[in-house]
Amino acid sequence: MLTILGFTMIATFLVLIMMKKMSPIAALVLIPALFCVIVGKGAHLGDYVLEGVGNLAPTAAMLMFAIVYFGVMIDVGLFDPIVRGILRFCRADPLRIVVGTALLAAIVSLDGDGSTTFMITVSAMYPLYKRLGMSLVVMTGVAATANGVMNTLPWGGPTARAATALELDAADIFVPMIPALGVGLLFVIGLAYVLGRRERKRLGYLSLDEALEPRSETVLVKAGGPGAAAGTATGTLATGGPATGTPATGGPADAGADGGEGDTAEEEFQGLDPNRPTLRPKLYWFNAGLTVALLASMIMELLPIPVLFLLGAALALTVNYPSMTDQKARIAAHADNVLNVSGMVFAAAVFTGVLTGTGMVEHMADWLVGAIPEGMGPHMAVVTGLLSLPLTYFMSNDGFYFGVLPVLAEAGAAHGVSPLEIARASLVGQALHMSSPLVPAVYVLVGMAKVEFGDHTRFTVKWAALTSLVVLGAGILFGII
Repeated sequence: MLTILGFTMIATFLVLIMMKKMSPIAALVLIPALFCVIVGKGAHLGDYVLEGVGNLAPTAAMLMFAIVYFGVMIDVGLFDPIVRGILRFCRADPLRIVVGTALLAAIVSLDGDGSTTFMITVSAMYPLYKRLGMSLVVMTGVAATANGVMNTLPWGGPTARAATALELDAADIFVPMIPALGVGLLFVIGLAYVLGRRERKRLGYLSLDEALEPRSETVLVKAGGPGAAAGTATGTLATGGPATGTPATGGPADAGADGGEGDTAEEEFQGLDPNRPTLRPKLYWFNAGLTVALLASMIMELLPIPVLFLLGAALALTVNYPSMTDQKARIAAHADNVLNVSGMVFAAAVFTGVLTGTGMVEHMADWLVGAIPEGMGPHMAVVTGLLSLPLTYFMSNDGFYFGVLPVLAEAGAAHGVSPLEIARASLVGQALHMSSPLVPAVYVLVGMAKVEFGDHTRFTVKWAALTSLVVLGAGILFGII
């Protein structure tokens, strides 16, 4: 019964948010509370919630101060050169922009932290997507999938968990998986190419020469897409203020774009305004050095990540904005993102608390493991890879790697399957895992990109699942799994 209720609860949550019948925060709180009562453990709801909040509180603190830190870095202009460089490379071509999103997300993912990756990627790419009227869920989908593949780095979390749970060396798990993960990353770039061609076909190819100059420029529409004027159209763009014309979509945010919102051009390009008062060009190298030191400290695990971001945010605010008035203004400017993301995390704590506390997760995992046919025993590595997709999506990495993986490894050992193969196979679901509603970082991604979580889920899940299957197939082909 708990197994059925667990799957029903998850399905109800996903259906309601994808159909936009409830907001994610409301669904994360009310649905598990209702099912907790149905299970007959309503009296324990408070205990389950407090336990879930206690487990996720460090993550919520990390995200709160990380948003403030990177928000300040965006305000002071640390990422402006990245945006300029990407714009010059992309040349306002939707295809190049989507491919650039995948490459940027993959490169930034080397720090091993999904929240950091999404903050930097969105801050760099969001103005381009908005100005050209591109689909914002393409950005979030590509970024999340690329980060999911890179999340398998030994310092990213899953590999370390697998190594700890099975008492193996992380290098023995990860290094042989590099070819398969490389194929997965190439597939994401290929996917970005395909999605970029689709966006180019929809919007047309635009030339946006020297768009970063603080003066009005002419935008030439070389090939119109849906909503574009026939033939060649012109419009003007000023990075310091509203554009007097519109891009090829027929409006600043093409109503047909998935997850797009109709902000003005001034809001879209505000992050590139070279004259905004929050810039601190004289402190550029200080801010760059502070960011590098912060990321290096995270990788080296000198201090807990929440503590590092707390110290980093405090130092960044103090040095860049000595005035108390300016500090309050910067904090207020990012308060919406902080409240939205931290609210999502604490709401997710109710969901995970009820799932774990009522025993639903345990029963669901036992049912899935027990449903494996006896004849599949010699192929437990492949089975583990396939199970990693739904299990890491519907439960936390801790729950999967410390609760389910040892059971799968034990079943595989009975049929002569090496624990190393089981551990490697367990990593393939991470591309899908990064879009799970139980991953706090995904709320940073959709929050900063102003995309509805349901839209992101509906668009991304199929591509992320396909990426995971490609990694699994490559692992089988190379004899890794």
